[in-house]
Amino acid sequence: MTIGAAVLTPALSVLSASYGVQRSLSEMASLFSSSHHTQDSVSNVLQKYVPVPSACVILIGLFVLQPCGSEAMFAGLGHFSKKSIKITFICLIYPLLVICYAGQAAYISKNLHARDFNHLSQSVPSHSKHIFIVLSLLSSAVGSQATITASFSIINQCLALNCFPRVKVIHTSKTIHGQVYIPDVNWLLMIFSLSVTVGFRDLVKIGNATSLAIICGMLVTTSLMSLIIALYWEKNLMISACFLVCFGLVEVAYLSACMLQFHKGAWYLLVLLVVSMTVMLSWHYGTVKKYEFDLQNKVSTEWLIDVSPGLGISRVAGIGFIYTDIVAGIPAFFSHFITNLPAFHQVLIMVSFKSMAVPHVPECERDTGDFEEKIIGAIGEFISIEQMSDIESMVSAEERMMIVGNSSSRGDGKALVPLMNETCNEVSIINEAQISPVVVIDDESDDKLLASSSSSCKKRKKVRFMLPPASSSSPKMEESVRKELLELIDARESGSAYFLGQSHLVVRDGSNYLKRFLIMVFRFFEKNGREPPVALKIPHAALVEV
Repeated sequence: MTIGAAVLTPALSVLSASYGVQRSLSEMASLFSSSHHTQDSVSNVLQKYVPVPSACVILIGLFVLQPCGSEAMFAGLGHFSKKSIKITFICLIYPLLVICYAGQAAYISKNLHARDFNHLSQSVPSHSKHIFIVLSLLSSAVGSQATITASFSIINQCLALNCFPRVKVIHTSKTIHGQVYIPDVNWLLMIFSLSVTVGFRDLVKIGNATSLAIICGMLVTTSLMSLIIALYWEKNLMISACFLVCFGLVEVAYLSACMLQFHKGAWYLLVLLVVSMTVMLSWHYGTVKKYEFDLQNKVSTEWLIDVSPGLGISRVAGIGFIYTDIVAGIPAFFSHFITNLPAFHQVLIMVSFKSMAVPHVPECERDTGDFEEKIIGAIGEFISIEQMSDIESMVSAEERMMIVGNSSSRGDGKALVPLMNETCNEVSIINEAQISPVVVIDDESDDKLLASSSSSCKKRKKVRFMLPPASSSSPKMEESVRKELLELIDARESGSAYFLGQSHLVVRDGSNYLKRFLIMVFRFFEKNGREPPVALKIPHAALVEV
């Protein structure tokens, strides 16, 4: 209903204001001609060419500027408190709203037989009518932006619940949660709103559909609010029932009146409802089925180790990044891969991305370009952390432990490598990716690892893992730890590959028509929608899709 209101409210408010402009121009034209025939001709021409074309132009401008009017709609939340907004509404806005409708009701009661008696502009004094028309255009834009922004918020929540196809969501504020702009949805709403304006060309029909959308949304809100009062606030059931009856009876009365106008334009809301619900249901159904398949067919690490000798699986030098939606176990697509192609990398890293409800991520926390180095550095830290906890008290002032690739330990995003002693053997790795500005400087007298953030640093850097020699007088590194770190170094030097699973939903024989239709819609949006965000910045030459 909120999405339907975002389509219908801009069309209704802007078209209504455009009709007000047309009436104002007709009245001004009558001042320059005394002929009734001329006045009627001019009025007919204005009625034919002013309201709908001007409304379409205003609507296009409204949706084009929507990325900016999204930010303006939320500006008050950052500058005013909730208390001040409540006081303003109760003491100023609400009384003015009541007086406005009371004045219109008084005018209608005395002018039932007048032309356009139900238009608000007719009850405005003639000397301020033109100013009212200009203000109505501005208010229609503000009211339209409110409903459009509300639909962005609703769809953003649907994305979090896997109830809407993947679309790009832009957070327009670094601090305010929920201030979002969705380009694809914005253009779709514009197309639907223009189609309503051009197709109906009638305020009454559009108004019937809009009123049905609003009252249905209010009725659903009242019903859910009564549940919140009883279950979440844990109030008396009688209070919840009184709330539901008091507000529900009024809304049901309005709903019954709207249903009587169903054949006079309100049916269009049902079309929007069917379209939006079909998209949401099909995407949710398909997403859930794919996730259930991954959960039911995932395998454990022990299975991978046990089955390797039986399948004759060979280990390839390098690192394999396996991207998966599940957070535990090996995804089904990888077991399918090694069953048909019995080989995988020496080091496997399971990577699962989950979205966080934050509008902005600082630069130092972003995984751009050097994500692979950060992961490898974090693994190096993980391998050596157990031994470090044992020998920490034995390390002298000249000896230290530094980690490369872990941005959590340093705010500037620079990375250092496990270093146990100033005088140590080296294994060098040339990193071809554009990583953080880390520079290795070799000194013949003693090998040192220096970090520099100078702007003159080149983008291609040399990252060096350093291990203490076996004969060093420093605290001994366990042989198993040394072996694991050496294996990690060798794998990194051999290169990396990225495995991305693409599972396809197929209709099972004997499925009913509803399931077939939902899967067909899901596959259409999956094929033509936005790619999973994990695949957007993977090097194409290193990508393996299964």
